[in-house]
Amino acid sequence: MLKKFSFKKMDFFLIALVCALNYCGLLAIQHAAPELYRRQMLGFTLGIILMLLVSVFDYHYILKLHWLYYAASIGLLALVLRVGSSGGGAQRWINLFGITFQPSEAAKILLILFFAEFIITYREIMFRPLHLLISILLILPPVYLVFKEPDFSTSVMLLLIFSVIIYVGGLEWPIVAAVLVAVIPSFFWVISQAVQGTGSFLSVYQQNRILAWLHPENYADSTAYQTINSMTAIGSGQIIGRGKEINSLLNTGFISESQTDFIFTVIGETFGFIGCCAVVLLIFIITFKCFIIAARAVDSQGRVIAAGMGAWIGLQSFLNIGVATGILPNTGIPLPFVSYGLTSLVCLYAGIGVILNVRMQQPGRY
Repeated sequence: MLKKFSFKKMDFFLIALVCALNYCGLLAIQHAAPELYRRQMLGFTLGIILMLLVSVFDYHYILKLHWLYYAASIGLLALVLRVGSSGGGAQRWINLFGITFQPSEAAKILLILFFAEFIITYREIMFRPLHLLISILLILPPVYLVFKEPDFSTSVMLLLIFSVIIYVGGLEWPIVAAVLVAVIPSFFWVISQAVQGTGSFLSVYQQNRILAWLHPENYADSTAYQTINSMTAIGSGQIIGRGKEINSLLNTGFISESQTDFIFTVIGETFGFIGCCAVVLLIFIITFKCFIIAARAVDSQGRVIAAGMGAWIGLQSFLNIGVATGILPNTGIPLPFVSYGLTSLVCLYAGIGVILNVRMQQPGRY
């Protein structure tokens, strides 16, 4: 079960990149919400410890419990709908044994581990129509439960991660092309549903977020208020940032949820263009490293895990930064390793721990 530990094979470069990105987040949280800084430091400490512990366990043994991970993700997501606590118009948190956490964040790593084993176990028959359908049916319950919270952005993230995983697992290009043919029109259909308003499967607040993205000038005092202020704050940071100026948008309270969904806004205003570039560069290199480790993994399970984590970090970062800069509609999704949130942070570190183990089982160094 325990893989022989060797410092020579530990990917210290990846660890340094992750810690550097997390440090950027800690600095931003210290500016945005000083009262939460110690809690985030606790998450950082727990995450590092969990990452190192997980890294010495052979991931093949970890994957033996894959059905338990799937059951846990479904159970926790179902439980949050029944007894979860609400905030910001959504019911996303649950308190168990005095610990409050967000099951949708835990579901990301649990589902990555589940599908890493499930897809490869049935790889010989996996991509026949019936078995491919089974995989799709397995991802739909957690996606639906997250969507009902409602958390449309995280449900989309789960689908994106699943798409990357199933492609890396061996899905052939013709099927990928067929999926794209279906998905791209679906995106425009969702937009049209929001525009029409009547008979839409979207909730009112989801419709308003899409409409505010399309026509921010019509929602400048309501739904688009946050995004417009975010872009203004980022621009005000200019090259080197404004630091702790009293008259900044951050200090005057015009940016709500600045420690979570709009943490990139804090970085832009406080540390300027240089700070933004540093964060984006770190995210890009970490994501790239994940896919490099995936490409050189000794087996398909390791390849799927590393690629799934790379998709999680890279795509979710794109969504978060896209919202803060007005490129995408407001989705309410955290920036990996940067936004405040202990559940997300600890789960991300756990995933990095598994990636480190995948890397340690590869021959040679790079």
